[in-house]
Amino acid sequence: MKRFFAFMLTLGLATMSLSGHSHANPLQAKVYKDPNCGCCAIYADYLVARDYEVEVIESDQVVQMSRMMGIPEEMQGCHLTMIEGYAISGHVPFETIDRILAERPEAKAYTLPGMPMGSPGMGGVKNAPFEVYQIKDNAAEVYDVR
Repeated sequence: MKRFFAFMLTLGLATMSLSGHSHANPLQAKVYKDPNCGCCAIYADYLVARDYEVEVIESDQVVQMSRMMGIPEEMQGCHLTMIEGYAISGHVPFETIDRILAERPEAKAYTLPGMPMGSPGMGGVKNAPFEVYQIKDNAAEVYDVR
């Protein structure tokens, strides 16, 4: 129960908007990852390389946390990243995150389901466009294709 309340406090703090953001203040990201997952750490490095200030938090509750953010289990990625109040599930490309932060849509959860080859943090060669879904009102729709 303590972990649940700690998560809710962290989630509440993470959802506060950092209005007035400038490049002098790097964006804050919290990457919640399974302790046994290596690609999640590589994804965190991907964000760091794009001037994000990243805190990696190992948790065995990523599935439950994603579900709490409205992301159905079959659409979840292997980690959950919180950036300026948005839940980013999986290996979502930086360009899509940039679009979300520029547009500030009402939906608060976005996902690139699974672990597609060639996506940020994953090895291999991209063999199809990445479809990033927006989760809004318990429904998923394609938000961005990269």
